Amino acid sequence: LLLPLPWLIRFLTEYKQQTNMVTVPFFKYLLDVSGEKPQSGAEVVKPTKLQKFVLVTTWILMVGAAAKPQWLGEPIEQTKTGRDLMVAVDSSGSMSAQDFELVPGEKVDRLTTVKSVLQELATQREKDRLGLIIFGSSAYLQMPFSEDHKTWLTLLNELQIGMAGPSTVIGDAVGLAIKHFEESETDNRVLIILTDGNDSGSKVPPVDAAKIAQAYGVKIYTIAIGDPETVGEQKLDVETLERMAELTDGGYFQALDTEQLAQAYKAISEIEKQEFSSISFRPKKSLHYVLIGAGIFINLMMIFYLSVSRKTQVGV
Repeated sequence: LLLPLPWLIRFLTEYKQQTNMVTVPFFKYLLDVSGEKPQSGAEVVKPTKLQKFVLVTTWILMVGAAAKPQWLGEPIEQTKTGRDLMVAVDSSGSMSAQDFELVPGEKVDRLTTVKSVLQELATQREKDRLGLIIFGSSAYLQMPFSEDHKTWLTLLNELQIGMAGPSTVIGDAVGLAIKHFEESETDNRVLIILTDGNDSGSKVPPVDAAKIAQAYGVKIYTIAIGDPETVGEQKLDVETLERMAELTDGGYFQALDTEQLAQAYKAISEIEKQEFSSISFRPKKSLHYVLIGAGIFINLMMIFYLSVSRKTQVGV
């Protein structure tokens, strides 16, 4: 729209200007003495075709630069997961029971087995944001939700039996997870709880905590580790774990050995398919400076050409 502006201004502002003149009574005698002939006005120097071309081209380049042209690069897609997955690991004293086999004939404790299987889980869920909670007599956040699975695995491997106390506060672990899910931006929230005992003194009973989790849209998957026939403080509260999963539309799994534990994770992975949100954008690079530079360059070349031409004419 701005391109025809110079021609429009020239058309609208063209006019004749009157100026005061000095009257010379002896003008005729001056002409006779000087031998000059009278003329009707001064000579107007008109631009050459080359100068007109430079002026028009410069104006076009400046208007083009003002339009801020951009170079669009190839589309770039960024894929992010739509799920936050929190893993709560029981580190009570009963996790020291050596009733699992990672290698045939070699018994290891329950926590070591859990770490082994969770490493595979982290590899399979590479697009999920993972968090880690450890609970015993109290529940502690080891790592908030993050896509940094390498650090998550490092913190997982540093877990030790009894480092959170000898008891089992399942309800408090759920409450801590809910607190961090509140800060989450995604609506796809999953909590996996691994325990080999029953709740022993949570501030909020596990079932009540599950009801709160349901209100926040958190699915709970409970995995009971070890022998369900144990008694005393180490007895598995299967009914509570099943009820927690049922309330939140999650799932309950029993893991009596390494294979069953791995199958539980596999089943959860199949149920909770990874969801992704793709963001596509094209990088932009402004090109206005190229047009401005071109305008300056052709004007400098024009000045140089006129300078050389005048010197040549003077020399001749």
